[in-house]
Formats: sequence, structure tokens, C-alpha cells
Amino acid sequence: MNMRKLSINKACILLGTLLLLAVGTISGAVYLLTQNTTAVWCVFLFSLFVLLSVICFVALIRRKLVRFSDAFCVLLDDMLSGEAVPQQSIEEESLFYKINYQLGRLYEVMQENKNSIAKERADLQELISDISHQVKTPIANLKMINSTLLEQEVSAQKRKEFLSAQSSQLDKLDFLMQAMIKTSRLETGVISLEQKQQPVYDTLAAALGGILLNAEKKRIEVQVNCPENMSAAHDRKWTSEALFNILDNAVKYTPAGGQIRIQVECWEMYVKIDIADTGIGISEQHQGTIFKRFYREDAVHDVEGIGIGLYLAREIITLQGGYIRVASEVGKGSVFSVFLLRK
Repeated sequence: MNMRKLSINKACILLGTLLLLAVGTISGAVYLLTQNTTAVWCVFLFSLFVLLSVICFVALIRRKLVRFSDAFCVLLDDMLSGEAVPQQSIEEESLFYKINYQLGRLYEVMQENKNSIAKERADLQELISDISHQVKTPIANLKMINSTLLEQEVSAQKRKEFLSAQSSQLDKLDFLMQAMIKTSRLETGVISLEQKQQPVYDTLAAALGGILLNAEKKRIEVQVNCPENMSAAHDRKWTSEALFNILDNAVKYTPAGGQIRIQVECWEMYVKIDIADTGIGISEQHQGTIFKRFYREDAVHDVEGIGIGLYLAREIITLQGGYIRVASEVGKGSVFSVFLLRK
């Protein structure tokens, strides 16, 4: 008989048959040895009692296993459909308790994976929607310019203006794609930030190098107060980009002749970098949303930008264990405070 194909019912029947044969054999042996009928009956009855006890025990175990397997299958079906949570048994530690405990852990892992997949799907949907919204206008403008140049006769001066506008739209698309690539790499962990103890002065200088020309064009005074020996644990390349994004916004939204003041202070756990401007300011109800991807207030849609700089800045600083705080008043300016871990 193939033991792999032996079912529980067949095993019970086989065991019962073997026990009956054993009882008969033992009874016959006792009779042959003692020739005492009473002794044979005593052995037979005792053996029969043991056999019935074994049968009752096996039947009880089988009944319990059948009930457990039925409940186990129902519970698994409910878990797969997300309709039930495994109940923790308060009985003594046994095989059933261990299985139930492991089921509880399995359910928690399944729920975490399910929630993670749902979040990733929602984030992906939001990202696709954001990209679609951002590229729609530049592509429509490019199509319109291209159609005009192909279908109409235009003067050399007009052609030059159209080509200049086309170049501007292409630059916007290129900037958008580069920003999205950086954001995607940071969010997915493709790029790892290398935090090292290094001076904040050099990082801030690298960020200032990208905005001084535009600040000079608008006659914006830039004041910096940063001790050269003050250090923090940060990635210089990415932190300078985060600071540049905040400084770039300060230049964009500060009227000509305004001021930008940068103050660096050392706290107990953090190095605080304050970037204050005399710009248009941010209303209180919008201060919590300016860090969202592609968010721009209606009042600043005429200013060049796509609304991803502050989002990227927050991601970079947060990944390094820091945070950004903003205080602002409409018409008086804003103060962005960047906190970097000292060690």
C-alpha cells in the first residue's frame, strides 16, 4: 500500500483491524498457556476496553481536526478577501494556538503589503495626473507654434519670436523631466544621501551661487550671516540643491529692490538656517500646502515655475533627519527655517 495515498479514514480502519487481530492473538495465546477461560475473558475484555478507548480518542481527535480544518479554511478565505481578522486564542499554548498566532502575523503582513500596494498605486496615479497636467500646456503651445510655422507665411522677425517661444517651452519640459527624475530617484531610494559632518558655510555658498545673478538683476540685497566653522551632518550636493530651491523662490517672489537675509544658528541638536525675504508672503491657509508636488497659488501663476522646488527641498531635508518650518505674512514676506542634524 502506498503510504502517501493513505487517508485518515483508511488509517483508522487499518489500525482497528490490527488491534482486533492483536486482541484475538493475545487471547488465543493466553488460553493456550493457561487453559483458563476466565483469564482469557479478562484479557479479552481488557483488550476490548483499550481498543474502544483508542477508537474514542482517535474519533475525538479526528472530530477536532475536522472542525479546526473547516474553521481554518473559512478563516483563510476571509483573510484573503480582507473580511476577517484572526482572533487570538486565550487557551493554553498548544498546536492550535501556535497556528492561530502565526495566522495573525500572516494577516498583519498581508494587510501591510495590501496597504503599501494601495498607497503606491495612489501615489503613482497622482504622479501620472500631475505629469499629465504639467506637460499639457507646453505641448499644446509647441503644437500651436509648430502648426503656425508650417501652415502660415511669417516674417523673419515673427519666426524668430516663435522659435524663441518654442525654446522656452522645451526648456520648461526639460526642467520638469529633470525634476521628476530627481524626485523619483529620491522617493524610490535609487539615490542614497551621504551624510557627513561638514561645514554648512560651503553648502550654503554653493546654493547662493545659483541665485546671485538673478538677485542682482532685480536689485535684491542678499545678506548672509554664517560662521565658517559651523558644521552639520548632511549631504552637500543635495542639501545645497534644497537650499537653492528655497532661495530661488525667495528671488522669484520678492519685488525688485527687496531683501533676502540668511541667518545660521547652532542649536542643541540642530543647525538652523533661516532664509527670510521681503516678498509677497504666503497666506496662513496655504502654508501647509506649499510643499505639495506641483502646488502653486493662483496669485503667482504668472511667475515662471512648476511648483516642485519646495516639495523636493522637503524630501531632501526630511531624508536626512531634518525638517523645514515656514512663517509668513501676506505682503510682508516669508521666513523658511531649515533644520539639519548637528551630528
